[in-house]
Amino acid sequence: MSKATIDDVAKLAGVSIKTVSRVVNNEANVRDATRARVQHAIETLNYSPNQSARSLASRRSYLIGLLYDDPSLYEIPSSSYVISIQEGVLKACKSRKYDLLIHPCFYRDRHIANEIRTLIEHSRLDGLVLAPPLSDMTRILRAIEACGTPLARVAPGSGGDRHPVVRTNDREIAAQMTRYLASLGHERIAFITGHEDHKAVANRYLGYEDGMRESRLKLQERLVCAGDNSFKSGERCAMRLLKGRSPPTAIFASNDDMAAGVIRMARQLGLSVPEDLSVAGFDDIPLAQQVCPSLTTVSQPLAEMAELATTMLIDELEGSSGSAGPSCIEASLVFRESTGPAPGSGA
Repeated sequence: MSKATIDDVAKLAGVSIKTVSRVVNNEANVRDATRARVQHAIETLNYSPNQSARSLASRRSYLIGLLYDDPSLYEIPSSSYVISIQEGVLKACKSRKYDLLIHPCFYRDRHIANEIRTLIEHSRLDGLVLAPPLSDMTRILRAIEACGTPLARVAPGSGGDRHPVVRTNDREIAAQMTRYLASLGHERIAFITGHEDHKAVANRYLGYEDGMRESRLKLQERLVCAGDNSFKSGERCAMRLLKGRSPPTAIFASNDDMAAGVIRMARQLGLSVPEDLSVAGFDDIPLAQQVCPSLTTVSQPLAEMAELATTMLIDELEGSSGSAGPSCIEASLVFRESTGPAPGSGA
């Protein structure tokens, strides 16, 4: 059986070829009943538009690029973090009939701006989605803007709304996790900060400060340790915190990789989690359920954030204002086995 053509779809739906093209390209000015008729014909005939012809007709590539920090070059960001973002971007592209170009890069490279400009020129990208920490890098944003390429940012820690932006409530949910630990009777609650280039992660520390104040607990500098989002930095910080005087009874790490490092170090030091030490993380990556005990954490809706950011970008490309931003998708607490009452608290 020969492959269905746009003429076949138009004939079955009883419309013009131009109307079919408008529906395929998700353009406006098509009545709902007509659009439904065309969609039914497309599904009935299993019609797949020729992407090259579509691009030539519209002078667009229908190609979205995803830029993210390459996890294969070093331990951060974790692969599961990147995969969640990829899943969200891909879902949005697929539903809107766009292709996706995935481009890992090393954002610390001094030639990164030239690399991105070359990528845009050679690939004819319609738009770009930036994952953190690239979504916070001013020089990267400027390089893309200089090319005139539309972009959307996922989970930036700050910045205006000149481009589509999707965040989560890092500060508020971190305060909520801190209050939860305090409600279990913990008074010495330590915090492990993340990599300084990840601005949204820095907001989690501000939330920790908020939660301590709201719980009427004293903020102590010795209970804060600088991590870099990696498992090893979680181990290093746990060693420093737990070997010090008046060690914490709870440690809240600003991502799950570091929290897993804390659990491993606690075990090496002969401490039981959560009987001797409660541990909490942030992100809810698959590792959070794989460690033993399973990790209490914050479920950050990364895939949903990436999907919405991509949808907003495509809406902008197609002249629609259906999802103008910035937008926030709220995170939530996930309670598992790694947290419990403070030793001797009776909580």
